[in-house]
Amino acid sequence: MDTVIHVEGLEKSFGATKALAGVDLTARRGTVLGLLGPNGSGKTTTVRVLATLLRPDAGRATVLGHDVVAAPAAVRARIGLTGQYAAVDEALSGTDNLILIARLLDMPRRAARTRAAELIERFGLTDAATRRVRTYSGGMRRRLDLAASLIGRPDVLFLDEPTTGLDPRHRNEVLDQVRALAADGVTVLLTTQYLEEADQLADDLVVIDTGRVIASGTPASLKAEVGGQRLHVRPLHRTDIPAASAILAGLAGETPVVDASGELTVAAREPGLLHVAGGRFDEASLAIAELGLRLPSLDDVFMTLTGRSTEDAEKQAGPTDQEVAA
Repeated sequence: MDTVIHVEGLEKSFGATKALAGVDLTARRGTVLGLLGPNGSGKTTTVRVLATLLRPDAGRATVLGHDVVAAPAAVRARIGLTGQYAAVDEALSGTDNLILIARLLDMPRRAARTRAAELIERFGLTDAATRRVRTYSGGMRRRLDLAASLIGRPDVLFLDEPTTGLDPRHRNEVLDQVRALAADGVTVLLTTQYLEEADQLADDLVVIDTGRVIASGTPASLKAEVGGQRLHVRPLHRTDIPAASAILAGLAGETPVVDASGELTVAAREPGLLHVAGGRFDEASLAIAELGLRLPSLDDVFMTLTGRSTEDAEKQAGPTDQEVAA
């Protein structure tokens, strides 16, 4: 295995708050490693340590063989970083933003213009290249921010929740670009709290909660840990959720998980559970909007590992990584 990022026992505290409590992870060359967890779990702190923006209290981390503490300049020369919010100058045009960054990287003027033009075209910003960034949509700014992180042709790219605040269409635009980067051989470490995003993009996953790694593996292997299919039920009326939950608990032998949409989920260990549950709901005169079997999701994995959903984890979490660091 060609390891590009290697982390052992990483720890970091901000006052009395333990942001990282012994994080271990590895990323392979040319793959997407998804760092998955709720707000405040330690994802951003991990990225900031790897990008040499924070010094860890304990543990060791290397990027492309360079220690992030002992050789930060060597690390910075090989990486790109896109944070949670677009870091571009709104008063400049898209092209001028990229040229500025290229010149700050000591690129000759002609080479800077050529590289900016390449990235403007690659990220579908040609029609808006000369417009001021303040006129860009959120998705366009995000794409420009990604382009800026690639000016120096990094071998490793850190993407810290790159789709935060974007609508579904703009999120898909950014995800398409991440797929293309990985296909070009860039090693990507992607932090996200969106389970479906990690499922779509990541070759490998590390699940982090309260500063600790609680699971790692491929999306398929983590789902296999949950095992079997899941029965999903959504009553037509939210007032029927308690009654539906009681029926499912009696049939499945476990308390159903209820998400924000009012959907209930239990493990379908018995092959006839779908049919039996449907009959019980009819007998109880419960109107059901959705009823079916599905393979486990990453949300099911998180629930199995932690005993709570990602939504509950975020409600219970303390300050986010950025709030703590500030």
